[in-house]
Amino acid sequence: MEVNIKQKALRRLTIVQGQLKGLIKMVEDEKYCVDIITQSSAIKEALSGVEHLILENHLSTHVLDQMKGGKEKKAIGEILKVYKLAQRKK
Repeated sequence: MEVNIKQKALRRLTIVQGQLKGLIKMVEDEKYCVDIITQSSAIKEALSGVEHLILENHLSTHVLDQMKGGKEKKAIGEILKVYKLAQRKK
């Protein structure tokens, strides 16, 4: 994994960890439902950002190396796998 992407992903995950702890506390304390949903949505967005970073790393390292190494079919398979995962989210 590229160092800068790893650092960004870990930083974002640390933030998500704090948000999740806060969300658990909100539920325990029976906070206002809309506030809980708002926090939950923020966590999902943050995780989506982490996914994008990991995808960027995967495409720019592993898939690129496969293509350069003459493994085009494997690289295309990887790209299609990521595409299918993205389609499931819609």
